[in-house]
Amino acid sequence: MSDCDFGLIGLAVMGENLALNVESRGYKVAVYNRTTEKVDALIEGRAAGKNFVGCHSIEDFVKAVKRPRKLMMLVKAGPAVDAIIDQLIPLCEEGDIIIDGGNTYYVDTERRTKKVEDAGLLFVGTGVSGGEEGALKGPSMMPGGSKDAWPHIKEMFQAISAKVGPNNDIPCCEWVGPRGAGHYVKMVHNGIEYGDMQLICEAYQLLKELGGLNNDEMYDVFDKWNQGELQSYLIEISRDIFSAKDDQGGDGYLVDKILDVAGAKGTGKWMSQLALDLGVPSTLVTTAVFARGLSAQKEARVRASKILNGPAEGSNAAMAEGAKALIGDREQFIEAVRKALYASKIVSYAQGFVQLQAASAEHDWNLDYGQSALLWRGGCIIRAQFLDRIKEAFDAEPNLENLLLYPYFEQALEAAQEGWRAVVAAASLLGIPVPAFSTALNYYDGYRLERLPANLLQAQRDYFGAHTYKRVDKEGTFHSEWLDLRKQPNA
Repeated sequence: MSDCDFGLIGLAVMGENLALNVESRGYKVAVYNRTTEKVDALIEGRAAGKNFVGCHSIEDFVKAVKRPRKLMMLVKAGPAVDAIIDQLIPLCEEGDIIIDGGNTYYVDTERRTKKVEDAGLLFVGTGVSGGEEGALKGPSMMPGGSKDAWPHIKEMFQAISAKVGPNNDIPCCEWVGPRGAGHYVKMVHNGIEYGDMQLICEAYQLLKELGGLNNDEMYDVFDKWNQGELQSYLIEISRDIFSAKDDQGGDGYLVDKILDVAGAKGTGKWMSQLALDLGVPSTLVTTAVFARGLSAQKEARVRASKILNGPAEGSNAAMAEGAKALIGDREQFIEAVRKALYASKIVSYAQGFVQLQAASAEHDWNLDYGQSALLWRGGCIIRAQFLDRIKEAFDAEPNLENLLLYPYFEQALEAAQEGWRAVVAAASLLGIPVPAFSTALNYYDGYRLERLPANLLQAQRDYFGAHTYKRVDKEGTFHSEWLDLRKQPNA
């Protein structure tokens, strides 16, 4: 009987939780998994007595959902998605909607949208953020693809998404744009997440190695930070991590027992690669990706630690004294680290939105940047208090060139600048790596300078490769015979 409102394929934890979320909002849900034991386990377990239909074949699954069918996949991105689409197309009817909720590369979504539309169906590629808890209780959702699908899925998607606002009634789900736009926005979300996590880790190392804070003190600092400008999900969970005791029978705190080798699933790398293709400097995510890569070289780092030395005691004495004075006042140092973290976070988000603007222009997506900020205010991993300020900025100036130029952020960076610079300088002098803090500061300084040394770079390119250059005093493109113009050796 075709009476289900929604169908979901893929019953790993994310899929199972999302199916339960949909059902809890008053919808009847059909579920299917290639390993049918997972279907039975859900129906007999967490879904027992609820409005579910378990299906053991994809044919029965499609038949169970009423038209226009809303069929969502939550499976591993890649060939598995194409294989399921190929199975679904001949079983569906005109106007049915196939939805991909995985972490899919946006180019694949662009291709799949055309393929599914050519078959007379509709396709939606939606970013889903918030992890397992978000899937169950309310994720951030970023749908894009076939615009005609949106009226059919809007009510359900907004019902299951996270809610924000004074009355907790603004859904963190809105139509993003055509084809791969939704998955691109999700990718940028993940790239910003990479930067946020690296920045927080650098703050942690500074407070631990230079500030001498223990885990209990770290908990108190992060708890205080989470009540101010830095209030965010990642600060909140970092605070919680500092309080977790070892659950494997050991003494002390669990975080201290974890190997310092970071994993990655690829979305940060995608954003970095695509930034290079667009020619936009998304330096924070790139630095964060490389930081994870360096962490993975654990054995090499252990060997290097026995050979390579940091700053010698007493070297750069005058400058080091300034760094030590900053660290010597614990409260002053903690506040300087907070400022450095907040300023760097602003830069990270600014870079993300610059990349979204470039991608929107490149692909003719016509993205609404304030709306994107709204989607990230709840449910997702990078949800943070200051996303309200980003929405405010783009609402006031829809064509804002860079968030750093909006008065609120310009003033916030000005207020944080002294502490930001002091922390980066102290870390450098004392041998503590802060690649993301440094990268953010370098971007800020590079962006605010009217003239950079790229004039010399263009001269070098023209000298060795006749790549030409432009001038500051004349219109046009020029090439010079540098060998004739140079000072002759021994002249």
